[in-house]
Amino acid sequence: MANAQPDKQPDAVSSVLKVFGILQALGDARELGITELAQRVMMSKSTVYRFLQTMKGLGYVAQEEDTEKYSLTLKLFELGALSLQNVDLIRIADVQMRDLSKHTRETIHVGALDDDSIVYIHKIDALYNLQMYSRIGRRNPLYSTAIGKVLLAWRSREEASAILADVVFTRSTPNTLGSVAELLPALEQVRQQGFAEDNEEQEIGLRCIAVPIFDRFGVVIAGLSISFPTIRFSEQVKADYIARLQAAGRKISEQMGYGDYPF
Repeated sequence: MANAQPDKQPDAVSSVLKVFGILQALGDARELGITELAQRVMMSKSTVYRFLQTMKGLGYVAQEEDTEKYSLTLKLFELGALSLQNVDLIRIADVQMRDLSKHTRETIHVGALDDDSIVYIHKIDALYNLQMYSRIGRRNPLYSTAIGKVLLAWRSREEASAILADVVFTRSTPNTLGSVAELLPALEQVRQQGFAEDNEEQEIGLRCIAVPIFDRFGVVIAGLSISFPTIRFSEQVKADYIARLQAAGRKISEQMGYGDYPF
């Protein structure tokens, strides 16, 4: 059994190459029948058919009922658009994040939703020795982070509940919310006030404030946050950070194509 795994790898790679060969061929032509497609990719019709059925099931390929020819759907375009959106978001947000860093000297994050967690997609470190540890690509729970709450707050209760359906609520601190039932009222408050807080819910001694970033369709695609230790917290600091975050969130959203920032 120890020697079986290496032998499987060439087949896996070959399958991936075949899939992309079919996608490329369909991309070069508006639509193709299975015979012509098999000839273009130099595979048997049975092999091409098998791959096409899988791609149809996943939504990447469509088949015309009348001609039985195959064509690409917009799903690949959607994936590419999401990638470009993140690239644009990081580039646009970076300017505002650096301005926030200059004025607050604290850790600045942009995080996005990935499945049932947040993922940090951009970060500027604090200029203090005492600062939050994090890294780009790190995942954190939605329910115990300010960015997570922002990402959920502008969704319907049903959608937020569905995202959290399989999440196990772990109490990292005594302040951590313990269930969807506890979280949903907090999300309503976030939406009304225009910002979310992590009040030592993820880690004792650490607070965080976050605001939403909207895309051109008015959908919250990310959260922008300031994280700082509790020893540097005061109500005056909090009010200043909220104002600065909302101003930055508004500017980023406007550059992403949304001109009706609510705060």
